[in-house]
Amino acid sequence: MLPVDRNLADLDNWPLLVSFLPTGWQDEAKLTGALTRARGVSGPDALLRILLIHLASGYSLTETAVRARNAGLGEMTAVAIFKRLRASEHWLRWLARELGTARGWQLPSGDLRYRAVDATVISEPGSTGTDWRLHYSLNLSDLQCDFFEITDVLGGETWRRVPVSPGDVLLGDRIYGTPTGIAHVLRARGEVIARVNHNALPLFEFDGSAFPVFRRFRTLRVGKPQQWKTYAVHDGNQLRGRLIAVKRSAEATRRARKRIARRASRRQMKVSQHSWKIAQYFCVWTSLRDQFEPDQILEAYRLRWQIELAFKRMKSILGFGHLPKKDPASARAWLHGKLFVSLLAEHLIAAADAFSPWGYLLKGKAKPLA
Repeated sequence: MLPVDRNLADLDNWPLLVSFLPTGWQDEAKLTGALTRARGVSGPDALLRILLIHLASGYSLTETAVRARNAGLGEMTAVAIFKRLRASEHWLRWLARELGTARGWQLPSGDLRYRAVDATVISEPGSTGTDWRLHYSLNLSDLQCDFFEITDVLGGETWRRVPVSPGDVLLGDRIYGTPTGIAHVLRARGEVIARVNHNALPLFEFDGSAFPVFRRFRTLRVGKPQQWKTYAVHDGNQLRGRLIAVKRSAEATRRARKRIARRASRRQMKVSQHSWKIAQYFCVWTSLRDQFEPDQILEAYRLRWQIELAFKRMKSILGFGHLPKKDPASARAWLHGKLFVSLLAEHLIAAADAFSPWGYLLKGKAKPLA
C-alpha cells in the first residue's frame, strides 16, 4: 500500500485552491449530475480532489483510487472513478467556463483587445489522425484564455465559432483568412489580422480587377514591408482592408520551401509553382485602417505565436496531447477537466503576481524600500 500522500492529505492548501473556484461550484456538481449520490465519496470537495489527482497529476485510474483511499478522500475503484469522470463532463466544462469568465471573457467594449485564435488536435490511443479538436482564443494582453470549444474531427477551424465584441482584433493563420470568417468579425465591429492564402482569400483592387500578386510583390525588398489597399468579397459586399507584405531573406525562404516540400511529401502531392514562388514573401491582410503602420501590423501578428506556446505548455506539462479515453463522454470529460486544470493554473499564476512575503496583499503600487 502506498504511504499517505502528504500533498493530498494536507488540507491547509485546499482552502486556498477552493478560493479560486467560482461561486456555486459545489451546487453545480449536483445540478449537472456529477454527484447525484455520494456513494464512495463524501461530497463535491472530495470528488473534485479525486478527479484532480487523475487530471492534474496524471496518475492512472488505478493509482488514483489508491491515492484517494490513502488520503482519506473516498473508497472508490478504478471503474468507479472512470464512471464519476464520465458523469462529470458538464460539471468540469462549467468549472472551466466560469474560470475563463472570471479572467475577462465578458470585458466591456473599449480599447482594442488583441486575441490570437487557433486550434490544436488531440488523438486517441492507436489513432493515426485527428479525433478531437480544441478551438482556443488567447487574450494577448494577459496571455489568458478567453474562449474555448471542443469538437470532434469534423469541427472546422473558423472565426465564426468565436464570440466577438467591438474593439476585438482577431489574429489567425491562413485557415482563418476567408471572406466568410472575416465578414463574421467585421459584422460584430471587430477587426482582423490574418495570414493570406491567396486561393482562400481572393483580393481585388478598387478598380475591380484581381490583385496582381507577383507583379506587385516584384518591388519588395527584404525587411521592408509595403502595403496595398484591397478588398475581398462576401455575399456581394466589399470587405475593405490592406494587404501587407515583406520579402523573406534567402535563409527564411529556404526554410519555408523546405516545410512546403515536406508537407507535400507527406500528402503525396506535388508542390505547385505558385506555392514555390510565394514562399519568398510573408503577407497578411488586415481590416485595421491607416492609423497603424505596416511594420506595426506585422509586429502585432508575431504575437500570434503565443498561442502555439500555450498549446505546447498544455501538451507537455498537462499531457493534453494524447487522449487516454476512447468512450466519447469520458473523452470530453477528460478534455474539459484538463482545460479546467490549465485555467486554474492561470488563476494561481495571476494571484502570485500580487503575493507578498508579509502574508497579506499590499494596496496600491509597491514602494521601494528606500
